[in-house]
Amino acid sequence: MVEKGGGGPAHLLLLGLLVFFSIGGAKAHRRLSGDLRRSHSLVRLRSERLLASISAGAAPSPILASSSSSRVYHVTDYGADPSGKTDSTAAISRALSDAFSKPSNRSLLAGIADLGGAEISLDGGSYLISSPITLPSSPTGNLKIHSGSLLASDDFPTGRYLIELWSSPTAASPTSTSAYSYEYITLAGLMLDANYRAGGIAVVDSLRTLIDGCYIVHFATDGIWVQDGHETFITDSFLGQHITAGNDPGERNFSGNAIRLIGNDNSVTDVVIFSAAIGILVAGQANILTGVHCYNKATGFGGTGIYLKLPGLTQTRIVNCYLDYTSIVSEDPVQLLVSGSFFLGDANIVLKSVNGVMRGVAIVDNIFSGNGNGVDIVALDETAGAFRTVDQVVVERNSVDGMTVRSTAARAAKEGNGTSWTVDFSGVLLIPNRIDQVQYAMQTGLGFFNHALRNVSGNQVLIESDKVVQATVFVEGLFGD
Repeated sequence: MVEKGGGGPAHLLLLGLLVFFSIGGAKAHRRLSGDLRRSHSLVRLRSERLLASISAGAAPSPILASSSSSRVYHVTDYGADPSGKTDSTAAISRALSDAFSKPSNRSLLAGIADLGGAEISLDGGSYLISSPITLPSSPTGNLKIHSGSLLASDDFPTGRYLIELWSSPTAASPTSTSAYSYEYITLAGLMLDANYRAGGIAVVDSLRTLIDGCYIVHFATDGIWVQDGHETFITDSFLGQHITAGNDPGERNFSGNAIRLIGNDNSVTDVVIFSAAIGILVAGQANILTGVHCYNKATGFGGTGIYLKLPGLTQTRIVNCYLDYTSIVSEDPVQLLVSGSFFLGDANIVLKSVNGVMRGVAIVDNIFSGNGNGVDIVALDETAGAFRTVDQVVVERNSVDGMTVRSTAARAAKEGNGTSWTVDFSGVLLIPNRIDQVQYAMQTGLGFFNHALRNVSGNQVLIESDKVVQATVFVEGLFGD
């Protein structure tokens, strides 16, 4: 039996070997360079850790084999503390520096070096960081950071992000250039806790970035910010300023944006946003949002599920989403599709006039379930001025319960005994005083007589006959062609 802290034969033999390799390795290290030196440093670091554990009487942990050709960089090999007790910023940065030091002889987009699929593994640990995790500024791509958690320290700089794919983060504001800083960077399986001091992830001037399976909380500004660049895909992720599952007593005070997209051709798919003032803020063209569930901050408390802030050039598709007590707002919508989505708790769609333009809008095949408060499923906000240019707008085939139907097509029947029949569509048609087409039929048992459409104004249709008859008039009023 060997007492704790003692040295049995096996331990003494191992201790001697470790001392031999550590001393001999220190001399050899000076004669090595490049990749061999880095590989040797890792072996030496593991040996020193094992020596320390044996000296303390602890059971030695197994030594993992390491290949000099491996492109998987474990942050714990660089001294990162997976318990989150000490600052791991420098250690993670060293791992990134090593990953970037060995690009392949290939390139992705012209001028962007290919790292060949190098990985930064967080080894399932939780790491305290005091400054942003940034990538070296050289244009590089094909890298993955994954499998662990990052927590902002109490002195983490405000206004920054835990992970920054941004070659010039110290600039006052990013400037769009023709060159991309990074390509095909994957952030996967990460939990990011911004500690109410910073944002989660910043992606600036980057191409084909993938954010997959992440959980981002306690952000002060944005959970994810995408600026310029191209084709950022955000998928299978959860974001919330506060960790809650709804009905939070502090919901009125939620702030920040879960996702802020200031760029083109991005995709947000299968994402849950459970707390923030604005779920997704979009100010770029040709973006698609699908399978998004927003219950971030109820519209009744001043929140917005999805805010499209690009007047006159929306070009956004919102498909198969769930707006849970949170509305969609679109400024001067041009080429906007909202389809196959579910709106709960008086959540609706607000089309907001900025310059009075609304064109190419399709709001079709959605489900609206309200609380019986008379809220319009689609509403016009003309506080800043009326919509003056309206064309190709279709609001139809929506299923509505407990809310007021609004549409660009309406049908009604009016029965009476007389010479005139007025059908009022103002309570249904979305666009005021704008009926472009009318079709009607008159049913009576009194034989033939003359009748005609006499007037269309104020979304009312007037039909008159040349004699008094008992008849029913069936009318359809349409906006658009």
